[in-house]
Amino acid sequence: MNNIIWKNFRRAVRDYELVNDGDKIGVCISGGKDSTLLAVCMKQLQREIDFEAEYIVMNPGYSVKNIDIIERNLEKFGITAEISGTKIFESIKGEKNPCFLCSRLRRGWLYRTAEEKCLNKIALGHHFDDAVETILMGMLYGSQMQAMLPKLKAEHYSVEVIRPLYRVRERDIIEWAKESDTEFIACECGLDGKSSKRAEIKDILEFLRQKNPDVDMNIFRSAENVNLKKLLSYHNGDDYHSFLDD
Repeated sequence: MNNIIWKNFRRAVRDYELVNDGDKIGVCISGGKDSTLLAVCMKQLQREIDFEAEYIVMNPGYSVKNIDIIERNLEKFGITAEISGTKIFESIKGEKNPCFLCSRLRRGWLYRTAEEKCLNKIALGHHFDDAVETILMGMLYGSQMQAMLPKLKAEHYSVEVIRPLYRVRERDIIEWAKESDTEFIACECGLDGKSSKRAEIKDILEFLRQKNPDVDMNIFRSAENVNLKKLLSYHNGDDYHSFLDD
Protein backbone atom coordinates (compact mmCIF):
# COMPACT_ATOMS: atom_id res chain seq x y z
CA MET A 1 0.00 0.00 0.00
CA ASN A 2 1.47 3.38 -0.94
CA ASN A 3 1.83 6.30 1.47
CA ILE A 4 -0.80 8.44 -0.29
CA ILE A 5 -3.53 5.84 0.28
CA TRP A 6 -2.57 5.30 3.92
CA LYS A 7 -2.31 9.04 4.60
CA ASN A 8 -5.78 9.75 3.16
CA PHE A 9 -7.26 6.67 4.84
CA ARG A 10 -5.95 7.80 8.25
CA ARG A 11 -7.08 11.35 7.55
CA ALA A 12 -10.69 10.22 7.04
CA VAL A 13 -10.58 7.96 10.11
CA ARG A 14 -9.25 10.86 12.22
CA ASP A 15 -11.22 13.81 10.83
CA TYR A 16 -14.58 12.04 10.75
CA GLU A 17 -14.02 10.01 13.95
CA LEU A 18 -14.81 6.75 12.18
CA VAL A 19 -13.05 4.19 14.38
CA ASN A 20 -12.67 4.20 18.16
CA ASP A 21 -11.21 1.93 20.79
CA GLY A 22 -13.65 -0.84 21.65
CA ASP A 23 -15.55 -0.77 18.35
CA LYS A 24 -16.78 -4.01 16.81
CA ILE A 25 -16.72 -3.42 13.07
CA GLY A 26 -17.99 -5.54 10.23
CA VAL A 27 -15.68 -4.94 7.26
CA CYS A 28 -17.63 -5.71 4.09
CA ILE A 29 -15.76 -7.29 1.17
CA SER A 30 -17.46 -7.58 -2.22
CA GLY A 31 -14.40 -8.97 -3.97
CA GLY A 32 -13.62 -5.81 -5.92
CA LYS A 33 -10.48 -3.69 -5.56
CA ASP A 34 -12.11 -1.04 -3.33
CA SER A 35 -13.46 -3.31 -0.62
CA THR A 36 -10.33 -5.49 -0.68
CA LEU A 37 -8.14 -2.43 -0.12
CA LEU A 38 -10.50 -1.38 2.68
CA ALA A 39 -9.94 -4.74 4.40
CA VAL A 40 -6.16 -4.39 4.05
CA CYS A 41 -6.25 -0.87 5.54
CA MET A 42 -8.55 -1.87 8.41
CA LYS A 43 -6.27 -4.77 9.29
CA GLN A 44 -3.29 -2.42 9.43
CA LEU A 45 -5.29 0.13 11.46
CA GLN A 46 -5.71 -2.44 14.23
CA ARG A 47 -2.02 -1.90 15.03
CA GLU A 48 -2.91 1.66 16.07
CA ILE A 49 -6.49 1.47 17.40
CA ASP A 50 -7.86 -1.23 19.69
CA PHE A 51 -10.98 -2.43 17.86
CA GLU A 52 -12.40 -5.76 16.71
CA ALA A 53 -12.88 -6.41 12.99
CA GLU A 54 -15.01 -9.13 11.45
CA TYR A 55 -14.53 -9.50 7.71
CA ILE A 56 -17.73 -10.34 5.89
CA VAL A 57 -18.21 -11.48 2.30
CA MET A 58 -21.79 -11.53 1.06
CA ASN A 59 -22.19 -13.74 -1.99
CA PRO A 60 -25.20 -12.36 -3.95
CA GLY A 61 -24.93 -15.16 -6.51
CA TYR A 62 -21.35 -15.13 -7.78
CA SER A 63 -19.97 -17.79 -10.08
CA VAL A 64 -17.62 -20.44 -8.73
CA LYS A 65 -14.78 -18.68 -10.56
CA ASN A 66 -15.36 -15.41 -8.73
CA ILE A 67 -15.67 -17.12 -5.36
CA ASP A 68 -12.30 -18.75 -6.07
CA ILE A 69 -10.81 -15.31 -6.84
CA ILE A 70 -12.15 -13.90 -3.57
CA GLU A 71 -10.83 -16.82 -1.56
CA ARG A 72 -7.37 -16.51 -3.15
CA ASN A 73 -7.24 -12.80 -2.39
CA LEU A 74 -8.29 -13.33 1.23
CA GLU A 75 -5.45 -15.79 1.63
CA LYS A 76 -2.99 -13.50 -0.18
CA PHE A 77 -3.69 -10.55 2.13
CA GLY A 78 -3.97 -12.69 5.27
CA ILE A 79 -7.65 -11.97 5.89
CA THR A 80 -10.01 -14.46 7.49
CA ALA A 81 -13.58 -13.86 6.33
CA GLU A 82 -16.94 -15.55 6.44
CA ILE A 83 -18.56 -16.03 3.01
CA SER A 84 -22.34 -16.12 3.21
CA GLY A 85 -24.55 -17.05 0.27
CA THR A 86 -27.70 -15.14 -0.71
CA LYS A 87 -30.02 -15.13 -3.73
CA ILE A 88 -29.96 -11.41 -4.44
CA PHE A 89 -29.02 -11.68 -8.13
CA GLU A 90 -31.87 -14.11 -8.59
CA SER A 91 -34.28 -11.76 -6.79
CA ILE A 92 -33.58 -8.72 -8.99
CA LYS A 93 -34.05 -10.39 -12.37
CA GLY A 94 -36.74 -8.63 -14.40
CA GLU A 95 -36.99 -5.67 -12.01
CA LYS A 96 -37.41 -2.17 -13.44
CA ASN A 97 -34.67 -0.67 -11.22
CA PRO A 98 -32.44 -3.68 -10.50
CA CYS A 99 -29.37 -1.70 -9.34
CA PHE A 100 -31.41 0.24 -6.77
CA LEU A 101 -33.09 -2.93 -5.51
CA CYS A 102 -29.80 -4.83 -5.39
CA SER A 103 -28.23 -2.07 -3.29
CA ARG A 104 -31.20 -2.01 -0.91
CA LEU A 105 -31.21 -5.80 -0.48
CA ARG A 106 -27.46 -5.82 0.16
CA ARG A 107 -27.73 -3.10 2.80
CA GLY A 108 -30.62 -4.83 4.53
CA TRP A 109 -28.70 -8.10 4.67
CA LEU A 110 -25.61 -6.36 6.06
CA TYR A 111 -27.58 -4.47 8.71
CA ARG A 112 -29.31 -7.62 9.91
CA THR A 113 -26.04 -9.53 9.94
CA ALA A 114 -24.38 -6.76 11.95
CA GLU A 115 -27.12 -6.89 14.58
CA GLU A 116 -26.94 -10.69 14.77
CA LYS A 117 -23.19 -10.49 15.34
CA CYS A 118 -23.52 -7.58 17.84
CA LEU A 119 -21.42 -5.26 15.66
CA ASN A 120 -21.80 -1.53 16.22
CA LYS A 121 -20.37 -0.42 12.86
CA ILE A 122 -20.21 -1.55 9.23
CA ALA A 123 -17.29 -0.39 7.06
CA LEU A 124 -17.98 0.03 3.34
CA GLY A 125 -15.51 0.61 0.50
CA HIS A 126 -16.86 3.85 -0.98
CA HIS A 127 -14.07 6.27 -1.89
CA PHE A 128 -13.57 9.96 -2.72
CA ASP A 129 -14.72 9.63 -6.33
CA ASP A 130 -17.92 7.87 -5.21
CA ALA A 131 -18.64 10.84 -2.92
CA VAL A 132 -18.07 13.39 -5.71
CA GLU A 133 -20.17 11.43 -8.20
CA THR A 134 -23.02 11.15 -5.68
CA ILE A 135 -23.12 14.93 -5.14
CA LEU A 136 -23.25 15.61 -8.87
CA MET A 137 -25.69 12.77 -9.57
CA GLY A 138 -28.10 14.11 -6.94
CA MET A 139 -28.10 17.53 -8.59
CA LEU A 140 -28.42 16.39 -12.21
CA TYR A 141 -30.77 13.43 -11.80
CA GLY A 142 -32.34 13.81 -8.36
CA SER A 143 -32.89 17.62 -8.24
CA GLN A 144 -31.37 17.75 -4.75
CA MET A 145 -28.23 18.86 -2.93
CA GLN A 146 -26.92 16.09 -0.71
CA ALA A 147 -23.71 14.20 -0.07
CA MET A 148 -22.65 10.63 0.62
CA LEU A 149 -21.64 11.02 4.26
CA PRO A 150 -18.49 9.42 5.70
CA LYS A 151 -20.62 7.98 8.50
CA LEU A 152 -24.30 7.76 9.33
CA LYS A 153 -26.74 5.87 11.49
CA ALA A 154 -28.67 3.18 9.64
CA GLU A 155 -32.42 3.71 9.67
CA HIS A 156 -34.32 1.14 11.74
CA TYR A 157 -31.09 -0.62 12.80
CA SER A 158 -28.73 -0.07 15.72
CA VAL A 159 -25.63 0.10 13.54
CA GLU A 160 -23.50 2.89 12.12
CA VAL A 161 -22.17 2.88 8.55
CA ILE A 162 -18.61 4.19 8.07
CA ARG A 163 -16.61 4.85 4.90
CA PRO A 164 -12.90 4.89 5.80
CA LEU A 165 -11.76 5.28 2.15
CA TYR A 166 -13.72 8.55 1.92
CA ARG A 167 -10.61 10.64 1.17
CA VAL A 168 -8.86 8.06 -1.03
CA ARG A 169 -8.87 8.78 -4.78
CA GLU A 170 -9.95 6.04 -7.18
CA ARG A 171 -6.86 6.61 -9.34
CA ASP A 172 -4.69 5.66 -6.36
CA ILE A 173 -6.75 2.52 -5.74
CA ILE A 174 -6.36 1.54 -9.41
CA GLU A 175 -2.60 2.04 -9.12
CA TRP A 176 -2.52 -0.07 -5.93
CA ALA A 177 -4.45 -2.83 -7.68
CA LYS A 178 -1.94 -2.86 -10.55
CA GLU A 179 1.06 -2.87 -8.24
CA SER A 180 -0.38 -5.67 -6.12
CA ASP A 181 -0.62 -7.85 -9.24
CA THR A 182 -3.97 -9.17 -8.02
CA GLU A 183 -7.09 -10.18 -9.94
CA PHE A 184 -10.30 -8.66 -8.57
CA ILE A 185 -13.88 -9.43 -9.53
CA ALA A 186 -16.36 -7.12 -11.22
CA CYS A 187 -20.14 -7.21 -10.87
CA GLU A 188 -21.58 -10.20 -12.72
CA CYS A 189 -25.29 -9.62 -12.24
CA GLY A 190 -25.73 -9.62 -16.04
CA LEU A 191 -26.70 -5.94 -16.34
CA ASP A 192 -24.85 -3.41 -18.45
CA GLY A 193 -23.23 -1.16 -15.86
CA LYS A 194 -21.89 1.07 -18.62
CA SER A 195 -25.39 2.45 -19.19
CA SER A 196 -25.99 3.45 -15.56
CA LYS A 197 -26.45 7.02 -14.36
CA ARG A 198 -23.22 6.76 -12.35
CA ALA A 199 -21.37 5.78 -15.53
CA GLU A 200 -22.78 8.89 -17.23
CA ILE A 201 -21.56 11.03 -14.32
CA LYS A 202 -18.09 9.49 -14.66
CA ASP A 203 -18.05 10.53 -18.33
CA ILE A 204 -19.17 14.08 -17.45
CA LEU A 205 -16.45 14.40 -14.79
CA GLU A 206 -13.79 13.11 -17.16
CA PHE A 207 -14.79 15.80 -19.68
CA LEU A 208 -14.74 18.53 -17.00
CA ARG A 209 -11.29 17.45 -15.76
CA GLN A 210 -9.87 18.27 -19.17
CA LYS A 211 -10.96 21.90 -18.61
CA ASN A 212 -10.33 22.05 -14.85
CA PRO A 213 -8.19 19.43 -13.08
CA ASP A 214 -9.52 20.63 -9.70
CA VAL A 215 -13.17 20.00 -10.53
CA ASP A 216 -13.48 16.89 -8.31
CA MET A 217 -12.18 18.68 -5.21
CA ASN A 218 -14.32 21.73 -5.95
CA ILE A 219 -17.47 19.60 -6.10
CA PHE A 220 -16.44 17.79 -2.91
CA ARG A 221 -15.80 21.06 -1.04
CA SER A 222 -19.12 22.49 -2.22
CA ALA A 223 -20.77 20.04 0.20
CA GLU A 224 -18.59 21.42 3.02
CA ASN A 225 -19.13 25.12 2.23
CA VAL A 226 -22.91 25.38 2.14
CA ASN A 227 -24.25 28.89 2.79
CA LEU A 228 -27.84 28.47 3.98
CA LYS A 229 -28.50 32.19 3.42
CA LYS A 230 -27.86 31.69 -0.29
CA LEU A 231 -30.21 28.74 -0.80
CA LEU A 232 -33.78 29.04 -2.06
CA SER A 233 -34.86 26.47 0.50
CA TYR A 234 -33.53 23.67 2.66
CA HIS A 235 -34.89 21.13 5.09
CA ASN A 236 -33.80 19.07 8.06
CA GLY A 237 -36.05 16.04 7.96
CA ASP A 238 -39.60 17.39 7.85
CA ASP A 239 -38.52 20.84 9.07
CA TYR A 240 -38.57 23.01 5.93
CA HIS A 241 -37.18 26.54 5.53
CA SER A 242 -37.24 29.11 2.71
CA PHE A 243 -35.20 32.26 2.03
CA LEU A 244 -38.54 34.05 2.42
CA ASP A 245 -38.61 33.15 6.13
CA ASP A 246 -36.25 36.06 6.84
